[in-house]
Amino acid sequence: MNKKIAIIMGEPKSINAEIIGKAWIKLNNKNKKELFLIGNYDLLKKQLKKNKIKISLELIKSFNTMKSSKKLKVFNVPLNKNYILKCIDLAHKAALNKSIKGFINCPIDKKKTFQNKKIGVTELLAKKNNLLGKEVMMIYNEDFSVVPITTHINVKDIAKSITTNQIINKIKTLDIFYKKILKKKPTIAILGLNPHNNELRKKSEERKIIIPAINKLKKNGIKVLGPFASDTIFLNKKKYKYDTIVGMYHDQVLGPFKTLFGLRAINVTLGLKYIRVSPDHGTASDIFCLNKGNPTSLLEAIKFLKKIKC
Repeated sequence: MNKKIAIIMGEPKSINAEIIGKAWIKLNNKNKKELFLIGNYDLLKKQLKKNKIKISLELIKSFNTMKSSKKLKVFNVPLNKNYILKCIDLAHKAALNKSIKGFINCPIDKKKTFQNKKIGVTELLAKKNNLLGKEVMMIYNEDFSVVPITTHINVKDIAKSITTNQIINKIKTLDIFYKKILKKKPTIAILGLNPHNNELRKKSEERKIIIPAINKLKKNGIKVLGPFASDTIFLNKKKYKYDTIVGMYHDQVLGPFKTLFGLRAINVTLGLKYIRVSPDHGTASDIFCLNKGNPTSLLEAIKFLKKIKC
């Protein structure tokens, strides 16, 4: 099994170079051995210098001919308008052909990269893997994880975007990931859409869409519970002993989760032909080159990819 892990540098004007440098300093030599960057060498060198982070860099020309060293290895990508998409594409192709175990992409500015389209790296990679609509965004911590059924869409569009089959397919993908990658049969708590599950009224989304999905998943041998009201579920982990919470929309589960775990959370895309992870925070351009960036989430992403077997 290939153990090499690529880290995509991500947004140029961001804390990415800083957190990469700080993470590298904290890693032991064993964990450094298989890591390398995909990004612009000169940009990294310049921003590390601005942040007064002293690490040794090594320019590489191939993912397959890297020599083990204590230097941070960098596969150089020209800095132009397609820079970020080129970096992602290189990592995607390397992961597909098994040149790398998987990759971590540091934060990007979605507005700039995707020209205001309401998508992110999750959807882009799903499209590249020919499974757009079947991908799953999981925000993960060792304690438990959360998954939104819908991702980057407006609140007004959520109810009409949810279907029974969509819930079934995404939870099947989640269940497979836990069993295959995390080696555990998960207990999955499913939330309703409305406050108090709209009292389970006959015409509610809970009755029409979510409960039928839960019933079918149970028949398929998947351990699901719910639907739960979202205002109390995060208080009841000990009671229900769930491994993951599935919500109907982005902020329903990500807001509480980030409040609980902060930078100790990571973003994992499920359903791809490889493992893709990212730190669960933004570019923090407001503190760009102020040496205030925190590498915790990036370190958690590296730790996660290092330990899994796929």
